[in-house]
Amino acid sequence: MSRDAHLLVAADYVVFAVVLLLSAAVGFYYAWRSRKQGTSRDFLTGGRKLNALAVSMSLTASYMSSVTVLSNPAEVYRYGAIFGYLSISYVLAVVYTSEVFLPVFYRLAINSTYEYLELRFSRATRLLAMVIFFFNALLYTGLVIYAPALALNQVTGMNLWGGIISTATVCTLYCALGGLKAVVWTDVVQIGIMFAGYMSVIIKCVILKGGISTILSDAQEGGRINFVDFDINPLRRHTFWTLVIGGTFGWSSIYGTYQPQVQRYNSCKTIKHARLALFINVLGLACTLTSSVISGLCLYSFYKNCDPWKAGQVSSPDQLLPYLVMDILADHQGLPGLFFAAVYSASLSTVSTSINAMAAVTMEDLIKPRIKLSEKKLLLISKGLSLFFGIVCVAMAGLASLMGHMMQAVSIIWGVTGGPLLGLFSLGVLCPFVNSKGGLCGLVTGLAAAVSVSIIEIISPSPPEMTRPLSLSTKGCNFTTDGSLNWTTPLPTEPSLFTTTPGQNTDDIHAVQWHSPSYLYFCVIGGLTSVIAGIIISLLTGGLRETVDPRLMLMKEDTLSYHLFKRVKDGVMGGTDSVGQPNKEDGINKPAEEKFDNTCVSSF
Repeated sequence: MSRDAHLLVAADYVVFAVVLLLSAAVGFYYAWRSRKQGTSRDFLTGGRKLNALAVSMSLTASYMSSVTVLSNPAEVYRYGAIFGYLSISYVLAVVYTSEVFLPVFYRLAINSTYEYLELRFSRATRLLAMVIFFFNALLYTGLVIYAPALALNQVTGMNLWGGIISTATVCTLYCALGGLKAVVWTDVVQIGIMFAGYMSVIIKCVILKGGISTILSDAQEGGRINFVDFDINPLRRHTFWTLVIGGTFGWSSIYGTYQPQVQRYNSCKTIKHARLALFINVLGLACTLTSSVISGLCLYSFYKNCDPWKAGQVSSPDQLLPYLVMDILADHQGLPGLFFAAVYSASLSTVSTSINAMAAVTMEDLIKPRIKLSEKKLLLISKGLSLFFGIVCVAMAGLASLMGHMMQAVSIIWGVTGGPLLGLFSLGVLCPFVNSKGGLCGLVTGLAAAVSVSIIEIISPSPPEMTRPLSLSTKGCNFTTDGSLNWTTPLPTEPSLFTTTPGQNTDDIHAVQWHSPSYLYFCVIGGLTSVIAGIIISLLTGGLRETVDPRLMLMKEDTLSYHLFKRVKDGVMGGTDSVGQPNKEDGINKPAEEKFDNTCVSSF
């Protein structure tokens, strides 16, 4: 527990409680409004009546998780502001998703992303992808629940499992009662709370330092303004290439194929709203990243001469930002409570998203294809599934304590699962000659490649000269410890998921084993392997003779770039025809739900 735990006062707890009750109240309000929902489709998709602004804010809140709030500033603190290059990957990933995946998924009006895989490839491919999704969602949700509970335990002494159980309980209740509408509108409130927490820290830091220029000057002197790094070495942790290329693959897998995100933009009233939601979401992601980078630079400006991590005041870099909050905001009653409410809100938004998505996948992929039930029973089962997955998420939080540095653990999870799925869905949408054998083999091969590189990361991580953590100092520390700290032996500069065995000669290991590439490349490796293997196997097994339903493929008329190009061309050529979504493709403007539902029934 932090040395400043006793500084929290009643006002902090009041603000904390009020903010969280507000989030819960919004969720319960929409749960009450939706109490007469007649179908499981309404419960899981919001009746496909949501607008672009609400969905865009929900998309941002879903992945502005507690891990983001706590870990990203610590990453900037240790590795520099080059982390900001991720903003480029946000734009590229959203453009790819909008142009390639969104038109196809929206036209099919699917509730589960993995329904597409059975229509395009085979049921075996669908089930394997579903298993991968559950593995991803459960591990990620466990981390997201554990992160704020650990922060509160470290700084306030709050019971760790009390925080974990309360997070899951609040999420589960409004997910089970209100479905997707309750989740989305609660996210809208929570995104405001999250940014308020970030800004309370940033504004106070700027005031105490006498302006943003001092913070930037300290960062420059400490090597944190390190944008000029175009090294192509894949072992390097953060360079322009690892962040842009690796980030683009990673975020494309999230926005293009991951069930919670697809479920959200598919819930929009029109495809125009869905596209607009994606692009507005880029602004939210950029604001989140900017807040993280500035917070990380504030951390360095305050602790450049006395790093709390090396000095033993915190046990993990993920606890640095809460430690700073107690250092600079403890005299302002209520503000520490606001910050911890922001962390907690970030957790609520992501956990509720995952619970709703897992319920949808279970319903659409496992129950509906096998059992014929009335809509009333399906609705009750959907609510029961939300309750069940809330309980499971509590259990998964226990595993999160074993995963070390949270941001890297999350990135490895996404790399292992997201890359192969991104490759598979890209093959399905873009390559008509890829058959069911190629799709399944591509997924398995990509998964094997991603798992292999993750094992290498655990066994033989890249050495510090490749990851290049920036210097941290304890020479200005003026407090005393319990006497257990050895000032001549710094803590590890790059903690991995497992600790090194005492006495093990790591130099010998590095000499005989391959090093892991940057964690950001895990998704790239899995995705490219999946694509290459899928194409080769398909060509060898008669894929060129494959006949695919055109609705399952991307057509040029689906893309926004085609219509923009045509508009420019018609303008240059003096054309008078108006350009919009093509009338002959009604499915592009409006999801062909009835036709698709009949197709699904026949395929099952």
